[in-house]
Amino acid sequence: MTGSIVFDPLLPLLLVGGLAVLAALFVGAALWRGLTGWWLRGLAALALVAALANPSLQTEDRAPLTDIVIAVVDESASQRIAGRPDQSAAALASVERQIAAMENTELRVVRLGDAQGDEGTLLMAALAEAMAEEPRARLAGAILITDGQAHDIEAAPDLPAPLQVLLTGEPEDWDRRLMVRNAPAFAILDEEVTLTLRIEDQGRVPASVAGRSEIEIAVDGGEPQVFTVPVGEDLELPLTLPHGGMNVVQFTVPEAEGELTDRNNSAVVQINGVRDRLRVLLVSGEPHPGERTWRNLLKSDSSVDLVHFTILRPPEKQDGVPVNELSLIAFPTRELFLDKIDEFDLIIFDRYKRRGILPAIYLDNVRQYVEAGGAVLVAAGPDFAGAASIYRSPLAGIMPAAPTGRVIEEGFRPATTEIGTRHPVTAGLEDFAAPGAEEADGDGPAWGRWFRLIELEETGGDTVLSGTGERPLLVLSRAGEGRVALMGSDQAWLWGRGYEGGGPQLELLRRLAHWMMKEPELEEEALTATAEGQTMTITRRTLGEGARDVEITGPDGAVTVLPMDEVAPGRFETVFEGPEIGLYRLAEGEQEAVIALGPAAPREFEQTIASGDVLDPVVDPTNGGILALSDGAPDIRRVREGRPAAGRGWIGITPREAYVTADVRIAPILPAWAFLLIASLFIVGAWLREGRR
Repeated sequence: MTGSIVFDPLLPLLLVGGLAVLAALFVGAALWRGLTGWWLRGLAALALVAALANPSLQTEDRAPLTDIVIAVVDESASQRIAGRPDQSAAALASVERQIAAMENTELRVVRLGDAQGDEGTLLMAALAEAMAEEPRARLAGAILITDGQAHDIEAAPDLPAPLQVLLTGEPEDWDRRLMVRNAPAFAILDEEVTLTLRIEDQGRVPASVAGRSEIEIAVDGGEPQVFTVPVGEDLELPLTLPHGGMNVVQFTVPEAEGELTDRNNSAVVQINGVRDRLRVLLVSGEPHPGERTWRNLLKSDSSVDLVHFTILRPPEKQDGVPVNELSLIAFPTRELFLDKIDEFDLIIFDRYKRRGILPAIYLDNVRQYVEAGGAVLVAAGPDFAGAASIYRSPLAGIMPAAPTGRVIEEGFRPATTEIGTRHPVTAGLEDFAAPGAEEADGDGPAWGRWFRLIELEETGGDTVLSGTGERPLLVLSRAGEGRVALMGSDQAWLWGRGYEGGGPQLELLRRLAHWMMKEPELEEEALTATAEGQTMTITRRTLGEGARDVEITGPDGAVTVLPMDEVAPGRFETVFEGPEIGLYRLAEGEQEAVIALGPAAPREFEQTIASGDVLDPVVDPTNGGILALSDGAPDIRRVREGRPAAGRGWIGITPREAYVTADVRIAPILPAWAFLLIASLFIVGAWLREGRR
């Protein structure tokens, strides 16, 4: 219980003040006149003014509140290495025991895990949130049990009490880490790019391992190559991407004996490989309406370099025109089909037939070009079914279908076969039907008709489009390392002209050309994954049927098997939430892939040696301290506000003496008649004194 005097004036305070001044003037006049009772007159006036001020005694019943100490325990990834978890647990137990032994003191424990993404350790945010939940007047101190690596120091709250830091780790700790200082997101195929790496040592590095280190480099999870490189220097690594699409390059430094962790010994870089220019050779036979279709398609793509030749005057033609008067150049067969054939990504034969221009040795060179990784597309016309067909040449060894010799001249609507609905070249083509076009007999896509079909007998590959009587129309196959496509009609141009509503001519030919040039998004057998944060979407494309399960191997070696749902014909998907950042290996059947979640090198492991340097600017203004747990858990003492709150082997908290008022009582010091009586006695005393005189 506490008491204090308060005033509740009976008149306005200004009026009371005026009366007090007037009374003082009367007392002063009495003193000036030499009246011996002036002081009694003054006491009487004071009693009257005091009565008007109405002094009262206020008494409060106060209930003391406990002091609060906040302990933030850092349990981020860098705090889970070596013996730090045990150190943190022992330190927290010591703090809990000592705070529990203190009277009128409570402990609040906050545990801090890993932040989302790669934000690092948000230590100050955790402290600020804990402070926001407690009354500021009761906060006696805060204790951080951490390795000192905070990544949000700018968010440090204003502390009304000492901040103490208990550092985990050992004096002899050391670590080695790999950094990717520079890596492009995109690179052009067949062109060299340079990556900049660096290996750094931290802490007390043993002399036996200082100076040099091995590094392993693996592309797309393949067999790694091992090199010995210096430590502490920038390393320039020239790299040529092996394929288009996403290339995952992993760098690994073998774990050295005694280092804190190998979590920062690896870095993953994802580089998207793109083609600079696509070189296409288009060889047309006799002119026809569809020739312009191919030319317009290829010329509309700015990334395509097109070389186009049309055979207008075969060698056997004898019309008496001198050679030097011909306006067109001669067909450079040797340069194109012997010397520079490997420079082309795709060769298209459009209604071409054997006319003696390309000898068998040249066509055999085309076959070898395909088997070595090239691509050939044959758009067949009526000549493909005749004796001069290019099928009757060395190209027959790579053709996926053979002509029967029959040409069917009747209208038909191209249709997607069962396997065509699963093949990425033709899957979903029905969505590109012309608006308002009607379906044929209520079945099949709403495409316009074609009127010529070269009858083919499939010998290999996959028939993705069919014509009259479900005969093969478009057959795709692989030959060696290359690809071959055979289209059994020369009337795809009817779709481009919009005949009977037309059809997806541009989309079909674009997909076909890109599939032949091995664009990753059009592979019929593929396992791919995309990541957004820690969420991974895994896609499996296949021509096969049946349920699919994907096997996921995490950075720590843990294996997870997930079933995949068929979201479209030949397309299976599943979603996986990665528990940690790093490289994940995916496998489904014979297909394998790798994907990296998170940054090239985690921020949490950029600095693994425990240090108080980052936290010192926050601790010092509060008179707190930074103590190493390797020296033992410190004692906790109470210190007065403004005094040093840390020393050798001890830390301090500041008692706050907070309370809550349970009851308030106010009573006048004296009743009004008592003040009047006192004033009257002083006035009578003054009269008697002055009258006796």
